[in-house]
Amino acid sequence: MFQIGKTLVSEELLNEDFVCNLNKCKGICCVEGDAGAPLNEDELTVLDDIYENVKPYLRPEGIAVIENEGKYTMDTDGEWVTPLVNNRECAYLVFEDNGFSKCGIEKAYEEGKIDYKKPISCHLYPVRVKEFSNFTSVNYDVWDICSDACTLGKELKVNVATFAKDSLVRKFGQDWYDELMAIQKELNNQKK
Repeated sequence: MFQIGKTLVSEELLNEDFVCNLNKCKGICCVEGDAGAPLNEDELTVLDDIYENVKPYLRPEGIAVIENEGKYTMDTDGEWVTPLVNNRECAYLVFEDNGFSKCGIEKAYEEGKIDYKKPISCHLYPVRVKEFSNFTSVNYDVWDICSDACTLGKELKVNVATFAKDSLVRKFGQDWYDELMAIQKELNNQKK
């Protein structure tokens, strides 16, 4: 672990390779799991505000769950998450014609209907962020369904931090990411 500002960052972000391989997994991370996507407190209002613009992109069963349970729910750990359809896939998930899973929120964003890409936890994945009172932990989440992403990352020589650059900048800012890259450069120089 190393510190950047008020974050404690796992070295796995720099040491482990990862590139999503949608051709292999088809976005299964939006389907599997024991809860919906984690949400920050400030994202709750965003979901309230954008829902009507996102709704046309969603599946009927997703809409039914959202309108019955709410745009977000609280999981067993007391954390805000997206609701699930049949305790399985995210209610905001849509299935494309090619069988790939896609975020309905992201589809609305890509078509210019909203200016919010998707929940930051989804954008960051496989990076997981946990807020504590004095610091924020930034870790790599190892999940067996992402083994093809690890293989592709190794082939392309792309580590987790490089793969997740856009989302890390979105979450922590460019200066934070630049510091992360400076640490990576320093670690690489030490290995020589």
